[in-house]
Amino acid sequence: MKLTSFSIDGRPTFGAVVDQNVYDLGGVDPEINDLRQFLADPFDVPDVLTSVPSYPLAAVDLLPVIPNPEKILCVGLNYESHRLETGMPEMEHPVLFTRFSSTQVASGQPIIRPTVSEKLDFEGELAVIIGKGGRHIAEKDAFDHVAGYSCYNDASIRDWQMHTRQFTAGKNFDNTGAFGPWMVTRDQINDADLPNQTVTTRLNGEQVQHSAFSDFIFDIPALISYISTFCTLVPGDVIVTGTPGGVGVVRKPRLYMKPGDVIEVEISGVGLLRNPIAQEPSIDK
Repeated sequence: MKLTSFSIDGRPTFGAVVDQNVYDLGGVDPEINDLRQFLADPFDVPDVLTSVPSYPLAAVDLLPVIPNPEKILCVGLNYESHRLETGMPEMEHPVLFTRFSSTQVASGQPIIRPTVSEKLDFEGELAVIIGKGGRHIAEKDAFDHVAGYSCYNDASIRDWQMHTRQFTAGKNFDNTGAFGPWMVTRDQINDADLPNQTVTTRLNGEQVQHSAFSDFIFDIPALISYISTFCTLVPGDVIVTGTPGGVGVVRKPRLYMKPGDVIEVEISGVGLLRNPIAQEPSIDK
C-alpha cells in the first residue's frame, strides 16, 4: 500500500494512492487528521476505500510524506562508498544529526538554493518511517517498528555544513529536505530483500549516484536499535539512512545543483522523488 499526505482546495489531509488516484482518508475517523496520527492508530484502509472521496493524483498538491514528524534523524557517512570517497575513517557508531520538519518540501516542489551559498549538493536517501514507537528496541525486533519507506533528498549547503564539526546549519536551510512522493508500507518489501533494493539519483537526467542498500555500514535494525537507546521513537518519526557515493562536493570538478536544474531520487520498490531547483529571492539589507 502507498500512503501520502496532500492538500486539496487548500485542505491538508492524507490518503492511499491506488494507480493514479489518491483516496482521501482524512474524514474516516474524526480523531485522525494526518498521516502521523494514522500510523499511531491505524484503521483498515481497504475496508473504507469505496466510501471515501478520491481525486486524480495529478489534481492534488502533495505534501512531505510526514509533514509534522516529531523527529527527523539523519545518518551521515552510512555507505561504504561514501565513506571511502570522503576519506573518513571507519566508525564504531553511526554519525547522526537532526533535520527540522520545517525544512521539508514535497515531491514536485522546488528545493531552494539560498542566497548565501552556491554549494547546494544532492543526497539521495532511503527514509524509514516509524510505525510503532519504543525505547531500547532490540535489532531482532526493529523491523516490527517500521511502518514503511520513502525517498528523501537530504540536500546540503556544503560550506555551511563545514563551518564547524556539527552539521546542523548546512542541513537545515528552509526548503531543502525533499520527502516523497509517498511511503510504501513495510509489507511491500520483504525485510530480507531490502539490501537488494537500490537508490539512484539523477541530475538533469544524468545518473550521479547509484547503490544497493547492501552498501550500508549500519543497516536499518542497527540504526533503530542505536537511536532508540538514547531517545524514544514514536509513530511518524523519520530516519534518513544516509547517501551513497557520488555526491557533488567530492567530484572533480565539483557538481552542485543550480536554479533550473531538476533532481530525482528513485528507490526500487518505492517510487520516484522529483524536484526542480529554484533560487531564493535576494534579500535587501
